[in-house]
Amino acid sequence: MGEPERTPPSSPFLLGGDASSTEEPHGAPFESVERDYAPIHPEPGWKSLARKLWAPIAALGVLGWKLKFLVLALFKLKIFATSATMVASVGAYTLIWGWAFALGFVLLMFVHELGHVLEARRQGLDVSAPMFIPFLGALIMLREQPQSVWHEARLAAAGPIVGSLGALAAWGVYAATGRDLFLALAFTGFFLNLFNLAPIWQLDGGRIVSAIHPGFWIPGVLLLGAFMYFYPSPILIVILVLGVLQAWRWWRQRRDPEVRRYYAATPRQRVAAAVIYAALVGLLGLAMNATFLERDL
Repeated sequence: MGEPERTPPSSPFLLGGDASSTEEPHGAPFESVERDYAPIHPEPGWKSLARKLWAPIAALGVLGWKLKFLVLALFKLKIFATSATMVASVGAYTLIWGWAFALGFVLLMFVHELGHVLEARRQGLDVSAPMFIPFLGALIMLREQPQSVWHEARLAAAGPIVGSLGALAAWGVYAATGRDLFLALAFTGFFLNLFNLAPIWQLDGGRIVSAIHPGFWIPGVLLLGAFMYFYPSPILIVILVLGVLQAWRWWRQRRDPEVRRYYAATPRQRVAAAVIYAALVGLLGLAMNATFLERDL
């Protein structure tokens, strides 16, 4: 902004004289004196500082304007969204377990979800990057449906398989270092993957057993309801409600030709799904028993 226009003083002012004087010394009239001087008005300090800072501020503004589109593009990148939600989850879990365990816990979830992403891309499906929700877990979003229940079962099994490898890696680090932190992480990783094998629709186990027969969802919700009677949890309530709704929806639409086509599987595929499910449950149960840590960290 420019400086405001200075208004000339309404009364004459002579350097060294009195503002109320109207006569020049020696009797010379005031109007006859030739005024060839300039009034002295010291510049305020803030204006001097603003003038010095103006150039770098303007340069930063231009640079920021040019980088605006780059910043917006970074926010749209999948890796940015994944990293931001991972950091938020680590911060949330740090409040409970400390940063070291929280970081390992989130990384184990990331490895699990990475298994889903890799299998989805192998099947040619449009899939989102993993997203993390503090205290609820992690998820991926499929923008298109798998071709059949067998494809969906393979997609679901990829999470616990790759996730178990992540927990196994933590167990290996414990064997090499002897640090109980990594044994606790291994146990937690095995538990997370085993929990996801519960035969409830929105969990990995529910999608695997649906390749055997969707009717397995019904005993799954009954077992979860019995478990919640002894160990109530808000998260389990959400899982149970969604599981009941999906089981009821399938039961009502089970004779629909399109539903029957989607859930159709060959005998070999049903046997393969059963073997994969049983093997994962058995191996993860044994791994949990082997990594159980009785003493405190």
